Amino acid sequence: MPRPMADRMPRTIVLIHGAWQGSWAFDAWRPLLDARGWRTLAVDLPDLPRDATDGLDRYAAHVAQVLAAEPGPCVVLGHSGGGLTASQVAELVPDRVSALVYLVGMMLPSGMSFVDLIAAQPAGDFGGIVPHLERLAGGTMTAVPPAAALAIFLHDCPPEAARIAAGSLRPQPEAGRAVAPRTTPERYGRVPRLYVEATQDRSIDIRLQRAMQALSPGAATITLDCGHVPQLAVPELLTDRLCDALDRLLQANT
Repeated sequence: MPRPMADRMPRTIVLIHGAWQGSWAFDAWRPLLDARGWRTLAVDLPDLPRDATDGLDRYAAHVAQVLAAEPGPCVVLGHSGGGLTASQVAELVPDRVSALVYLVGMMLPSGMSFVDLIAAQPAGDFGGIVPHLERLAGGTMTAVPPAAALAIFLHDCPPEAARIAAGSLRPQPEAGRAVAPRTTPERYGRVPRLYVEATQDRSIDIRLQRAMQALSPGAATITLDCGHVPQLAVPELLTDRLCDALDRLLQANT
């Protein structure tokens, strides 16, 4: 049974969205976290030039500025591609991060991109959004058609909420999907981690989620039977499981 908010120290969780999204991706979920005693900060990652090769560094620096304004270390959560940013933030400012949460996130080893991860797997069809992307501006930008978003990202979410989310996706530079984190055991490696896996994910196949966990061992795991957007598909279950797991993780590391 969770303790009442009044009996708990307020804690902060910084929410990092994935590709083609914005801070709005957490709007429906944040009140549930607030009710469990978490103060939430959802960031909007900055727009990047089409040819940016330092996008991950720019994203990490942006989140680090948010953390610098906080009175103490915060939990940093990355959804989907936001997991790459979360990792790089922990490398940049490990003392400002009390724990990392990968919400069906890209928890990749240093130097490995998501493309590299797929190439390293035994032959198989991993699905995903890539075959459905629209190429814009001579191929330097990509966009997700709403129908593809509904089928791949949001298939198990409430229909009206899914429709709004699919229509809110924005184009992003194609270069942003080919990045790889650069992390070290001395900095990123000392931050406690938690991985939330989704067994019905059509974007990041569960086999890829588990391959990432095997390549980056040490994270506690929560398993949810849902698709790529747990915060919209099963928000109450996610909140209960995540808050309980964070309580255990943070207490074990204090």
